[in-house]
Amino acid sequence: MEAGGVADSFLSGACVLFTLGMFSTGLSDLRHMQRTRSVDSIQFLPFLTTDVNNLGWLSYGVLKGDGTLIIVNIVGAVLQTLYILAYLHYSPQKAKIIQTKSTQRLSFSLTIATFLSSTSWSIYGFRLRDPYITVPNLPGIITSLIRLGLFCKYPPEHDRKYRLLQT
Repeated sequence: MEAGGVADSFLSGACVLFTLGMFSTGLSDLRHMQRTRSVDSIQFLPFLTTDVNNLGWLSYGVLKGDGTLIIVNIVGAVLQTLYILAYLHYSPQKAKIIQTKSTQRLSFSLTIATFLSSTSWSIYGFRLRDPYITVPNLPGIITSLIRLGLFCKYPPEHDRKYRLLQT
């Protein structure tokens, strides 16, 4: 196997691994919803936008015939749909978002996973010389860096109700 082929296979594997890791961060929210039977500190928008994003990328993967894009986005769409259904089940009304100077409602693990996933997909698209993969992942890098900045500026409170890496 040539050097570019090995590097591309490694990068494809990294994209899959980081993206599945990012999708799995919602499992802690799912467990929280099941345990508390509420959506008190869970945000709905990330589930919805990621699900729509997965469906769009799945369509592109099918058109392009890219197995990496197809597999990852089928898994992502299924998981995000599950998270949405659980959210709707446990949400008697729309959750209210209160703007505070606290990162307690931000998921640190999702921020790191999004950064790794978006970065690996951008590099993957760059290696393939495919701006349709590279460019849409740049906002994920930028917003992750902004969220990391917020974690630095407003460190999470250290109490029993919140853990930095929620499990």
